[in-house]
Amino acid sequence: MAKTTARRDLRDDANHGLVRYPKGVEHQYREAGYWTGHTLPAELLSAAAAHADRTALITADGTWTYHDLFTAAQQFAAGLLESTNLWPGDAVMFQMGNVAETVVSYLGCLLAGIRPVCTLPQHGVREISVLAQHVGARGLILQADFGRGQLPDHARTLKADGVIQDVVVARGSAAGLGVSYEALLAAGAETSADTLPYLTCDPREIVVFQLSGGTTGLPKIAPRLHEEYSYNSRAWADKLGWKPGTVVLYPLPIMHNAGVSLGLQPTLLSGATLVLAPSADITTLIDLIESTHPEVIPLVPPALAIRLLEHPRSKSADLSSVKDFIIGGQKLAEEVTVRLRDELGIEVRQKFGMAEGMFLMTPAHASEEVRHHTVGEPLSPADEIRILNPGEDTEVAPGEVGELCVRGPYTIRGYYRAEQHNVHAFTADGFYRTGDLARRHTFDGSTYYSIDGRIKDVINRGVEKIHADEVEELIMRHPDVSNAALVAMPDKVLGEKACAYLVLEPGATPPTVQSLGDFLLSQGLAKYKLPERVEVLPALPLSNVGKISKKSLREDIEGKLGQESGTPG
Repeated sequence: MAKTTARRDLRDDANHGLVRYPKGVEHQYREAGYWTGHTLPAELLSAAAAHADRTALITADGTWTYHDLFTAAQQFAAGLLESTNLWPGDAVMFQMGNVAETVVSYLGCLLAGIRPVCTLPQHGVREISVLAQHVGARGLILQADFGRGQLPDHARTLKADGVIQDVVVARGSAAGLGVSYEALLAAGAETSADTLPYLTCDPREIVVFQLSGGTTGLPKIAPRLHEEYSYNSRAWADKLGWKPGTVVLYPLPIMHNAGVSLGLQPTLLSGATLVLAPSADITTLIDLIESTHPEVIPLVPPALAIRLLEHPRSKSADLSSVKDFIIGGQKLAEEVTVRLRDELGIEVRQKFGMAEGMFLMTPAHASEEVRHHTVGEPLSPADEIRILNPGEDTEVAPGEVGELCVRGPYTIRGYYRAEQHNVHAFTADGFYRTGDLARRHTFDGSTYYSIDGRIKDVINRGVEKIHADEVEELIMRHPDVSNAALVAMPDKVLGEKACAYLVLEPGATPPTVQSLGDFLLSQGLAKYKLPERVEVLPALPLSNVGKISKKSLREDIEGKLGQESGTPG
């Protein structure tokens, strides 16, 4: 059990990108009680001990008490250290769906002092490879029966390429690939939590890596630290009044910053119960609402809200248990919020957040004006917001639109191993430049914020973010394409979809959405990032400084869509 006390050289110095909070700020946050001086797994274990016999987790496969869930996590942690070459301080990629094994594996990594990298099962070999190399990940935990069962083959490729050394396989055979989830539990069956490495972690260290931004070029990885990440989850639970007996239904991927920091961790830290939906299928969602009676459904994508409203079962189903229906990702149209209220009895709250930390949410019992037209107020009283002129450090006039810049006790102070990028992504005094355009509003003497667009070249497809430069780079590998630009086109369900504008090589046959998609999939791009419309031009329009004018392209596709629907663009 030597690895339970030894730690691999973490190399978290200035050259490897761990940007710490200034010492005076750390002291300030601890004095105020936001930071506790304890590690995240220590706080989770303390909550588990206090609520041992309560129900912690409900999945499609069964129900887990706090005692059973954390016993399995302890076994997984010990088995991981016993049966693999992983050490405390290493990073491990995750490609898991919404199953109990994902929760056990995540908690087990925390107890083992191993850092989860919250990737998604939809990520391809290329994306996992780029991210793994950036954070120095040595292991991969996968769900063999996810999707079409492609993940084991992806893992074999990653091992053959030398990207990953150790693979853990859940819900399938590990023969010739790695070690099975069940074997890890058996190997760690006699281990006490008191011998696990979480006890030797520094609460100022990285505990989890969260993804922000594309995986092309230099990935943007948010290094979440023990104390700030724990506070993020506690503040969310406190804001929503979660307590023992609260039931939370989470329908989106749990291995995502929102799933972890707004779903899994706040539930467990408050003694509540998490219902983990296997998918966002509306029929499944209605069944779970009627059978488990959740009070909270956090981070509902606008598309999911619309589908729920339009589903034939919704009006006859018993949805009365739902008190907090929190919309995230994109602003929901006022017409839809009114229909949800009048037709289903559901009051909507808006939310805005990011992998880098800061969250805003409309408060309980807010007026409809606040609910419909803003994303509310910051989560913590220590959160700080400035609305700056883009690219500058000067604030805009009251009520004007500017760049949302944020700082606080759970907002990162820098991306991992991205020193040059951090110079531009943060102000000199530590405010994160989000790239989102925002406006400050005052209603009844209180301050709220609206999100009014973006500076960054990002397409928000539902709750998923598609970074145009990543997709464009891969499109440019197509032998028939000489130039390409990806822009957002409006969609009434998802908010935005991706449209590819192409300039072709002389004599080339224009690709279809299907053929371009097949090519991009062959390059390892995730399916949700594929363009859903292709337009071919003789040349891409340029701005007055010689850059591709995406503004002109967005106006063009909006006009085309308007003509096709009979609505003026």
